[in-house]
Amino acid sequence: MSEFKLEIEETPAVSHHKIWAEKYRPCKLEDFMGSDTIKEFLKLWIEKKDIGQLFFWGPPGVGKTSLAKIIISHIPCDSLFLNASDENSVEIMRNKVQDFAMTIGCNPLKVIVLDEFDRVSFEAQCILRNLSETYSEFTRFILTANYQEKVIPAIKSRFQSFEIKPLSKPGVMKYLTRILSSENIIFDLKDVVFIINSYFPDIRKIINFSQQSSISGTLKIEKENAADQDYKNKLVELLKTPNKAGVFTEIRQTVSDASFSNYDTLYRYLFDNVDNYSKSKVADVILILADASYQSALVVEREITFIAAMHKILSVLNTR
Repeated sequence: MSEFKLEIEETPAVSHHKIWAEKYRPCKLEDFMGSDTIKEFLKLWIEKKDIGQLFFWGPPGVGKTSLAKIIISHIPCDSLFLNASDENSVEIMRNKVQDFAMTIGCNPLKVIVLDEFDRVSFEAQCILRNLSETYSEFTRFILTANYQEKVIPAIKSRFQSFEIKPLSKPGVMKYLTRILSSENIIFDLKDVVFIINSYFPDIRKIINFSQQSSISGTLKIEKENAADQDYKNKLVELLKTPNKAGVFTEIRQTVSDASFSNYDTLYRYLFDNVDNYSKSKVADVILILADASYQSALVVEREITFIAAMHKILSVLNTR
């Protein structure tokens, strides 16, 4: 990252919102930082003033909700936006969603966005499957989810699915430095690198943390804000010495002290640094991380799944 050349580009059109993540949320498809293939495909739908039943999935903070909002703002439609993490019951589907789908609107098309659809119960998903078919003549649905495996196959087979992938770290760095420059924030590039390494690939969290750390007009990383990264570094250091007595106990204590809330970024950090601690066992460790990351999306106690994965990695690293 030391060779990164700062190139300040013109920032996209922004609103007057005080929260940066909202202020710099892309308003046009061309401003969306994602796959050109997906953008070209959706551009054709928008030009026709119609869309299919869409399902966007990918990790938190990569722009799934922004993409849904861009679409409904560029086609003539009546829209209903629901955060399914709060409104995820059978009653919501039978009442609020169905009522909106079946009523006559002011526009030829109605679009219902169900954000975080992977939080919706199995029974409610089954109802949504029927609604998407019953009212398909004039009602469209856009679903977003962090974990596509939590969405029933009957839904996925009826919707056009798009995986929304995060930008590369250099791409996120360019975007963040453009925002900081636009806000007249004084910053050191090493602090920008620190934030991106800490919260990648969650762009929303990267932007929010940067704003939180720039209240004085200078990007400043406080010691307490650096604790999360320190814990991650400590885990890597512990994994470098798997034969050390009591290392598993130290890992458990480190995880407990850190109180991690986002295990997705932690799995990603261990994957990005796998060459630093796994030596000749890289492939074995990656398989463990992949399996644990998948299982983590299906359980409530994610800490237990993570600790179990650490035990498996230590076992692999201790074998010759």
